[in-house]
Amino acid sequence: MISATKIVTNKTTARQILTQVVPRRAVLAMPEYYPPLAGRNALRLDFNENTFSPSPKVLERLRQITAEGLTKYPERAGVERIAAAHFGLAADQVLLTNGVDEAIHLVCAAFLEEIDEVLISTPTFFMFEVSARMMTAHLMRVQTDASLEFPYGRFLAAITPQTKLIIVASPNNPTGAVVSREHLLNLCAAAPQAVVMVDEAYYHFFGETLFADVGKVPNLLVARTFSKAYGLANLRIGLLAGNAELIKYVRKVSSPYNVNGVALDCLPVALADEEYVYWYAAQVNAGRTRMMDGLRTLGVDFFPSHANFVLMKIGIKHAELVAAMRTHGVLLRDRSSDPGCDGYVRITIGVEEHVTRGLAALKESLQEIGWAK
Repeated sequence: MISATKIVTNKTTARQILTQVVPRRAVLAMPEYYPPLAGRNALRLDFNENTFSPSPKVLERLRQITAEGLTKYPERAGVERIAAAHFGLAADQVLLTNGVDEAIHLVCAAFLEEIDEVLISTPTFFMFEVSARMMTAHLMRVQTDASLEFPYGRFLAAITPQTKLIIVASPNNPTGAVVSREHLLNLCAAAPQAVVMVDEAYYHFFGETLFADVGKVPNLLVARTFSKAYGLANLRIGLLAGNAELIKYVRKVSSPYNVNGVALDCLPVALADEEYVYWYAAQVNAGRTRMMDGLRTLGVDFFPSHANFVLMKIGIKHAELVAAMRTHGVLLRDRSSDPGCDGYVRITIGVEEHVTRGLAALKESLQEIGWAK
């Protein structure tokens, strides 16, 4: 038997040996995402989740899962065929992922070399930057102006022959801004050497999609999540759709068991209950109008949103507002650290009761902190 003293020489501890190991330079340089999820035992108007429930039929399906079922490795292919048929796509045009977060990660892993450029507009979903910087240092950001609208002209002009990946969220997080189908397809045409990934996480609250263009546009990928309207955030399941050749490469870098079996069991049921999804989306869209009207009444500036949240401009008292709202049992998300969003706070829109509670707490909190425009 080899003694520990022969393995760890010169009185060097195992911990000291480990500290000599360093990751890739890209990992050292990439930003890290710290979700402030602790202590969320309040009305969750901070993370753009479904604030109510998934379909009752999903809950029923969960109760039917057996102990034996939990011992099996998950089988993704059959559920991918169901999801593809639901969205009018071919099975080889669809990959199910561990949320859209994993879809972004896999696309970066499949298509980016260290010398390649990635193009995004900021502010936007932070995980775009995290996954891109893991693979390349050449992340190009096109900053919005004060309007917070997508900077289409400047973005189009920023495309170079080295651009290998373009990621656009429509509707965008945290602004709620959208990009027209025409402009998105123009980006695909302007960069045939690049993969163009469109994140449609908030599609159900906007209603416009590029799914009909999947397969027709060879460099287009479209991502969807089941965390928002479907209410399956805790099950971690998303979908990536695109040209079968592109999907083949992404599938190649994916684990065959990336989506858990509970999520796969529940997804067909969630997809089939379209009535529930339409109801929830209608609740959000009506609530969004109420929230924006309420903000006008309170004198709070905001960005007109097409998603299940509204970004409001609070100014220097942004942190005070978030803290005051927590004392009223309502959570908000401070977005002041996002580029161009200093003083902005985001509020999620849920069902009617939650919008009512959110507005009431907002009115009281603004008074308590002595906020003035």
